[in-house]
Amino acid sequence: MNPSPHPYSGPERPAPVPARPGRRGFLGGLLATAALAAAGPAAAGPAHAAARPAAAPAPRATRPLLLGTYTSEAGGGTGIGTAAYDTATGAITPGPVITGVDNPSYLALHPSGSTVYAVAEQDAGAVTAVRRAADGTYEALGSRATGGSGTTHLSVHPSGRWLLSANYGSGSVAVHPIAEDGSLGERTDLVTHGSPPPGPGQGGPHAHQIVTAPDGGHVLAVDLGTDTVYTYALDESAGTLAEVSRAALAPGSGPRHLAFHPGGRFAYLACELDNTLVVCAYDPATGVLTPGPGQSTGTGSGTGYPSQPVVTGDGAYAYLANRGPDSLTRYAVEDEGAALRLLDTVSVGGDWPRQLALSPDSSLLFAANQRSSTVTVFGVGPDGSLTAAGDPFPAPVAVCVLPLP
Repeated sequence: MNPSPHPYSGPERPAPVPARPGRRGFLGGLLATAALAAAGPAAAGPAHAAARPAAAPAPRATRPLLLGTYTSEAGGGTGIGTAAYDTATGAITPGPVITGVDNPSYLALHPSGSTVYAVAEQDAGAVTAVRRAADGTYEALGSRATGGSGTTHLSVHPSGRWLLSANYGSGSVAVHPIAEDGSLGERTDLVTHGSPPPGPGQGGPHAHQIVTAPDGGHVLAVDLGTDTVYTYALDESAGTLAEVSRAALAPGSGPRHLAFHPGGRFAYLACELDNTLVVCAYDPATGVLTPGPGQSTGTGSGTGYPSQPVVTGDGAYAYLANRGPDSLTRYAVEDEGAALRLLDTVSVGGDWPRQLALSPDSSLLFAANQRSSTVTVFGVGPDGSLTAAGDPFPAPVAVCVLPLP
């Protein structure tokens, strides 16, 4: 029988160092003892991964950029921020705010590009649909309750018919139907992670991410509290989830977010409590995820609170944001995705990088820095190197950045 939901204490608030991890105060005691000594960086250049060919210069253009924030935070935003970025230089120009959206701390785009979805990270968790018009304007279409607390992540199933969301506070995942106009229907399923028991000092289940595997056949939910990644099959007629597999991570590791290699057979999982990145093998036929040993984040001793990995579209390089040292780690992807080799780390140029995003062509990397209320932009070189592009862009309590195609 599922335990009662763990109380949710609201959005993380910027605070001076020593820092809490990206979520709740109850983790504080655990974080002080869960650090894992990390090895130093390897050689600065790939030995087995060839540099990507330089792309032909693209016509200079601007594309839309959306910004997530906490509306309930002191100094936070008033809704979803809009902006535009220069595809050649990465320079960001501010736009108006989409109001009527509470605590939109994570954003996702519908495959059609016509609708954006936002979480409402608060005690009564919710998800909101926002229509994106051809003229560049936005209209909120309404919200639906997720049935859990602290909704922290969401994604759209590749079919475009289902919205998947993760409730951090109550340790549950939810499914909502998507209508043809992009609006949301009433929830069709809610699954709470009742087992295995939470990791040491972690207080309860805490679903932190829910994504569909590249094969489209399975949905994976990452739970920081139970140190487990759950694999589900989604019934695309009923909108219900059926568990098919579990992947156990090291006790107390605190898995947070994963990113798939474009080949679809491997995923890279950030564990925020033991300061590691785990290469996981994935079997599309069964949905089984098999974690390997934790790897260094290159941030030295202590806990770096890694938040999110991303992988370039060609699968050649992976990057990891580290909130403790405010840095980005670069890895060469080898053996068709089966191995990562740590290359180097660079300063993120901000405070507490909560989330990363690559531009659609992987030529730019954006970092949302929560405590400095900035977005920093980097050019991605043919060898995967990162070069800061201009000055940090001011964005109130920046916790999510979504570059649109």
